[in-house]
Amino acid sequence: MKISGSEIRPGSVIEHNGGLWAAVKSVTVKPGKGGAFNQVELKNLIDGTKLNERFRSSETVELVTLDLKDFQFLYEEGDALVFMDVESYEQLELQKDFVGDRATFLQDGMMVSVKLYDERPIGISLPDQVVLTIAEADPVVKGQTAASSYKPAIMENGVRVMVPPFVEAGERILVDTNEIAYLRRAD
Repeated sequence: MKISGSEIRPGSVIEHNGGLWAAVKSVTVKPGKGGAFNQVELKNLIDGTKLNERFRSSETVELVTLDLKDFQFLYEEGDALVFMDVESYEQLELQKDFVGDRATFLQDGMMVSVKLYDERPIGISLPDQVVLTIAEADPVVKGQTAASSYKPAIMENGVRVMVPPFVEAGERILVDTNEIAYLRRAD
């Protein structure tokens, strides 16, 4: 589907210069002289390179629709993560680099959404929140009465997070996987 260059918004995936690009930021610029244009920061979905591009409203670009498919995380094998298509039971191997830092939040049996373009994986979405156990937490310092005094803690997956003083080792907490931040105690 073709769209005008002025319609590109953050999150849009377009075909540009023979590549697949996701719009990260877009700003409409109306200079005093000349016509308005859309200044867009693009990120290549294949190799991760970034590009700043100007699109006039008279230009058209191809808007790409991605397929979202549900997969279940099975296990880790070396540098590869193995997922299973919940409909066809076919297995998909993705490199840890492809998943990124959030790979540490993967748990056995976790459901994820994989973005596909022509049956080729180009992105993965983990659940926004996961429940993890605190492996170790610093003790509370007496007399520390600042309004928002948080202390460092290490979760079972080895990731460090700041938690309120009342959270102890062994407790289960809800963690935001996007911000890598403590949300609340798990029920």
